[in-house]
Amino acid sequence: MQKRCRVIDQIMQEEGFWDQPQKASQLQKEREALSTTIQTMEDLEASISDLIELDALSNHPDERQQLLKEYNKIKARLDTLEDRALFCEPYDQRDAIITIRAGAGGTDAQDWSALLAKMYMHWAQAHHYKSVIMQQVAGAEAGIKSMTIEIRGEGAYGWLRGERGIHRLVRLSPFNADHLRQTSFAEVEVLPIVPDVPQEVLSPEDLKIDTFRSSGAGGQSVNTTDSAVRITHRKSGIVVTCQNERSQRQNKEMALKILAAKLYQRHREEQEQKTAALRGERKKAEWGSQIRSYVMHPYKMVKDHRTQYQTSDVEGVLSGDLEAFMLAYLRWNLNT
Repeated sequence: MQKRCRVIDQIMQEEGFWDQPQKASQLQKEREALSTTIQTMEDLEASISDLIELDALSNHPDERQQLLKEYNKIKARLDTLEDRALFCEPYDQRDAIITIRAGAGGTDAQDWSALLAKMYMHWAQAHHYKSVIMQQVAGAEAGIKSMTIEIRGEGAYGWLRGERGIHRLVRLSPFNADHLRQTSFAEVEVLPIVPDVPQEVLSPEDLKIDTFRSSGAGGQSVNTTDSAVRITHRKSGIVVTCQNERSQRQNKEMALKILAAKLYQRHREEQEQKTAALRGERKKAEWGSQIRSYVMHPYKMVKDHRTQYQTSDVEGVLSGDLEAFMLAYLRWNLNT
């Protein structure tokens, strides 16, 4: 960390550093975060040295009890540092884009997708992150067919990246006349905001941009202009649509942001596939291979099938209490 600080200091002294304000601001934030962590570690080192020295001199039970309390405080701070060290991927400190799509299960799956969207927005609120709905397609009877949400806050992508995959719900269906048990699925996609995409990656020659009228409420709320934007990346075939913003320019900016994130994710997946091929690994991306199950009947349990972490507090999890699952994934992923 000290070495990285020295590198950033050299970059900040270069002529024209502030000519790219966004990049300069990101480096400045990184420098501040590193300095804070370094100072915390130095303070902890001093506290541990003092504790060892006092431990050798203390014999009275009251003194020993006080030392134990101080030890627990230090351990808690070390645990926090250890958790922060799990955020080790390039874009872990960035904002995130999360997309939820209804899968098998009809109306139940669409309702399940809406519950997942609320779960992540509750989680964001609890972490003092801002959540902005970028795109939404409502279900025919209830819930949503899909929703894209931007989660803004330092470390949002690092926390959320383990949520990518298939989420399975088992419950008594509120949409079934006989109130039978129903299994439904939703897919969650998580992408980092990638502000520093090279210009050649999003070259105008590679983009096909179409505009159309946004769908939405009728009456006075009806949109009478072609403000919605659809961008097709010719080389990859990726298509991104955005229509929630008020103007065509804002929708275009939002769509380009999502496209950049998707291109980064595709590049990352290609690299992972190459690594897996070299190792002789075979991974199937099947619809039935859920990463997590949420069971509400005949018993209550949320279980992550990768880390094996589980809890019976289904209501708490759906209210946004996800930190234990996220940390379990980050530790598991680091060791696989």
